[in-house]
Amino acid sequence: MTGIFSPDLEGRDPRSRGSRGAGVVLELGAWAEARWRPEGRRRRWVREASGAPLPITEEVVRRGADGAPGALSVVVRHELPIGQGFGMSAAGALAAGLAVARLLDRPARAAVETAHLAELFGGGGLGGVAAIQGGGLELRVRSGLPPFGRVRHLPYGGPVYLAVAGPPLPSPELLGDPRFLARVRRAADEGLPGLAAAFGRERFLEASERFGDRIALPPAAIHRTIGRLRARRVRVLRAMFGSSLVALPGTAAEAGRLEEGLREEGIPAVRLRAAAVGPFARPGPCPTPAPPATASLLNRRRPRAAP
Repeated sequence: MTGIFSPDLEGRDPRSRGSRGAGVVLELGAWAEARWRPEGRRRRWVREASGAPLPITEEVVRRGADGAPGALSVVVRHELPIGQGFGMSAAGALAAGLAVARLLDRPARAAVETAHLAELFGGGGLGGVAAIQGGGLELRVRSGLPPFGRVRHLPYGGPVYLAVAGPPLPSPELLGDPRFLARVRRAADEGLPGLAAAFGRERFLEASERFGDRIALPPAAIHRTIGRLRARRVRVLRAMFGSSLVALPGTAAEAGRLEEGLREEGIPAVRLRAAAVGPFARPGPCPTPAPPATASLLNRRRPRAAP
């Protein structure tokens, strides 16, 4: 989940392109299960468990299985909504690429590069694949994948709240608009230098809040909701991209004020943690997603009427 970013698309090698910025690597992500039948007609099949289209992941699977005979099928399961700024496009593309590489005994490094490039050229994101190579808070000091890029990871054990307050906001159209990208760079230039100098939870929240306020993505109702939650002395920021809110409360009292505010607003949310590590493999089929036991925040009050 990215809170602040600055696009960098000028590198000659596309592996050096992406973004500088910062975010949180979430414990909920994406799982991919690949199966291969070498004999028979050559075929590639990618399916999301919920039926959502996955053009970027399909490109990763096609390139990752290049030259392999027979039929290859990949099932991807996303644990959070796609198009809400939670990094699910990058997570799903990377999971599928790594699953195919493991099955066909191909280098994992190539799968990571393929997922990064598919995200970059497919409009899915500018730095998600690089960011999720580790856990906790992440700071993209230089854009792109290592050795071109550089990403710092800082362990973070506090709670992370995600609240979906509106419909998905697809990123390809915005990321292809030069005027929007110029506005993003100007906003990021205010917060990134200080963030790099003293990277931590408080500085990350401060820089991301200011960045999101300056970008002011639609709809305006999201910003009014953020304002009402902040009036409760809660640090809240908007994920890039999506209609979702993110909070990393530093105390139990702040978490309580946040939960009460979300119930007043009638906004569904989950409480989870930052990931401890980056991508990993496990045997067996994709696990059935289920929110953590402490995740559900019940909307016990009537949702606030729309203005």
